[in-house]
Amino acid sequence: MTPSIGVAILSGGPSAERDVSRVSAAAVEAALKAIPRFDVHALELGSDTASALMNLKPDVVLPILHGPPGEDGTLQGLLELLALPYVGSAVAASALAMDKLAAKGVFQAVGLPTAAFEAIHARIDTPHLSAKLAGVKARLGERLVVKPLNQGSALGVTRTETFEELEPAVQTALDYGGAILIEERIDGREMTVGVLDVDGECLAFPVIEITIPDQTWYDFNHRYTQGASAHLMPAPIDEDLRAQLQHAAVLAHQALGCRDLSRVDFIVKDESFVVLEVNTMPGMTPTSLYPEGAEGAGIPFASLLERLIQSALNRR
Repeated sequence: MTPSIGVAILSGGPSAERDVSRVSAAAVEAALKAIPRFDVHALELGSDTASALMNLKPDVVLPILHGPPGEDGTLQGLLELLALPYVGSAVAASALAMDKLAAKGVFQAVGLPTAAFEAIHARIDTPHLSAKLAGVKARLGERLVVKPLNQGSALGVTRTETFEELEPAVQTALDYGGAILIEERIDGREMTVGVLDVDGECLAFPVIEITIPDQTWYDFNHRYTQGASAHLMPAPIDEDLRAQLQHAAVLAHQALGCRDLSRVDFIVKDESFVVLEVNTMPGMTPTSLYPEGAEGAGIPFASLLERLIQSALNRR
């Protein structure tokens, strides 16, 4: 009889995205429990995580965590110290992808297009914030996107229309950390491409376009409320643009040093695009884009999870 494979699913924790993480983890747990060869244990990320994992001694850890400290390299460092195989990117790639400013530098270094931007560092810029923001306006205009450096799910993100809205938006983003990003706002179509990086192959999923019925933007509520957004797969774009986006997704994934899985987000305007960010642990909820893209590539959800777990086990 083949011994079962012990899988520890980690979710929750102190992140502002902990509730989304738990919904993702519930979907993953249900899928894995239907596969007889997996012995599945669901754990909440917390101060006892190290001792819980050492007592459990799983064959592989599956972090279903969004935002810090589960997605930014912190947890990954702990798992490295515990010598436990885990699904997803390692320490450096996780930290790099989570830091939107650092990731932009990597994208630019490999020739990937990004939106024009400025960074605000609270310790450096607070004493002369008004002058700094006047410079931002002069360079980027008034229609901007203000976002924390190290959050996901659009938390802390504000889209501004006027200069008067900029400073309150900056303060909102700074509530999530000491540094933020201000980007030129590009009014285009939101698209995303999942990447599966296992068995020596980096596969780009079909391009998905995200549409919002009320023509606002893809904020937290639109991401996680059933029916609040629509996903068009394959995206209604020409073949050349499709190939460019899929190539860019793989390039962004590889440039950051990611492994196993990621999802790369884009803004597309006419026939050009910019890379927004790389998510190293994309959502697995019923409304999530990554498992939907996998289905579009002919990979059912359970099979996707099996391939990711096997990839981690192969590194053991």
